[in-house]
Amino acid sequence: MNQIPQADLQQSEQLNAEKKLDELLGKLNSFSNMGRSQPKPIEEDVFFPIKKIALENAAKLAANGANSFVPLAPRSLQEARINNSAVEELVLKFLLARGESTVREITQQIRLPYAICEYAVNGLKQDQLVIYIGQAQANDYNCKLSDLGAERAKRYSDVCSYFGSAPVSYADYINSVMAQTITKQHPSRQELEHAFKDLLISPEMIRKLGPAVNSGRGMFLYGYPGNGKTSIAERITAAFGEHIWIPRAISIDRDIIRLFDPMNHEEVAPETADGIIKDDSIDMRWVRIKRPTIVVGGELKMEHLELQYNRTTGISEAPIQMKSNCGTLLIDDFGRQQMTVDELLNRWIVPLEKRYDYLNTSSGKKVQVPFDQLVIFSTNLEPKDLVDDAFLRRIPYKIEVPNPDREYFLKLFEIMCRVFKCDFDADLINRMIDKHYIPCNRPFRNCHPRDLLLQVRNLCSFEKTPFVLSDEALDFAVDNYFSIM
Repeated sequence: MNQIPQADLQQSEQLNAEKKLDELLGKLNSFSNMGRSQPKPIEEDVFFPIKKIALENAAKLAANGANSFVPLAPRSLQEARINNSAVEELVLKFLLARGESTVREITQQIRLPYAICEYAVNGLKQDQLVIYIGQAQANDYNCKLSDLGAERAKRYSDVCSYFGSAPVSYADYINSVMAQTITKQHPSRQELEHAFKDLLISPEMIRKLGPAVNSGRGMFLYGYPGNGKTSIAERITAAFGEHIWIPRAISIDRDIIRLFDPMNHEEVAPETADGIIKDDSIDMRWVRIKRPTIVVGGELKMEHLELQYNRTTGISEAPIQMKSNCGTLLIDDFGRQQMTVDELLNRWIVPLEKRYDYLNTSSGKKVQVPFDQLVIFSTNLEPKDLVDDAFLRRIPYKIEVPNPDREYFLKLFEIMCRVFKCDFDADLINRMIDKHYIPCNRPFRNCHPRDLLLQVRNLCSFEKTPFVLSDEALDFAVDNYFSIM
């Protein structure tokens, strides 16, 4: 019979001892957690590669479709991807600002389900940070901070004053962008024509715009001022689908980033009338908005492209490209920004090609975020005079918005007369063209019919006369409008 070597025997005894020690530590941990049954916080790697997260959800997205994303209400802290201490911190800061509140009011403030908020408030009461001061409605009660709770809430507020909607995890935000990405939207000619239903767009222009919109990548719209470049860009978003869901705020480590911006996002109430989506089934930390169209012009600065951290409040504001994800970002009057063209192009030359961007958080960490929008550069200048070949290659579509011909110019006048509720007279407009446009080779512009009719209407309003087109009124409008043009 073979004997076990002495060294192997000692190693086996050591492994058994370590196993028994692990079992003992496990029992001790279970006893220590018997007081408050708090779900374990999810450890989340905020630098999780975007592609890996997308792969994890590929099967779900394929089954539901790209437009079926709906954030469901979490049933636990694990599903909400937030730990209990973060919830308690929001509750304490809210009570510090409010003085006293019911649990349901706390629920409406931080937008987590009642059960999660009630659990957090009960935990704060056990820790003597919150005291109950009376019964409110059924299954609800009023509470306020104790002296100890007020002291702790002030310390929290000194670091970060945010006590709004509980933030959504960074990973969940990326999943939502992948689910609602414009790259999965392929508008047809009919959908594009519907988006431009209030504009007079030629079939040739629709044919040029269609492939560019379907690509979901960047495009240049260039041409003379007043021909509707901005109007075209603002309506392209409608071809991608009406609504998306975005989080009100996002958490990356300890950083709170506000994403929902009432100045740029239009909130739309979820559908509840037919029972399609029930209020209590939605994660209220998310907001349903019209697919965004963010327009920036000469006011654009480099700081608007980065996370803007406020040292006073401890809150970061999302950059414009992050706010426009799943929509359209229009850089209007390109070349006239408060930053040089080279600075803007160097900042975006990689995101435009790779479709992701890197941002620096307040703690100094670099985070990869989706760059998922149709970027439109609208300019009155020739693109080749603004940028080099390397950047032009990354903007595959360069579409000129030309001056209208005489036939289209007359149609524009007819359309605008209907808008202004006045009678259209083709002979009258032709006389104006022959008198004020042909002799001086004045080019037609798409904006002229609207602007000239406004001049006539304002003249009639001043003179208290009916709004009727006449040769005299049009002569006055032309002389006034083109006095230095």
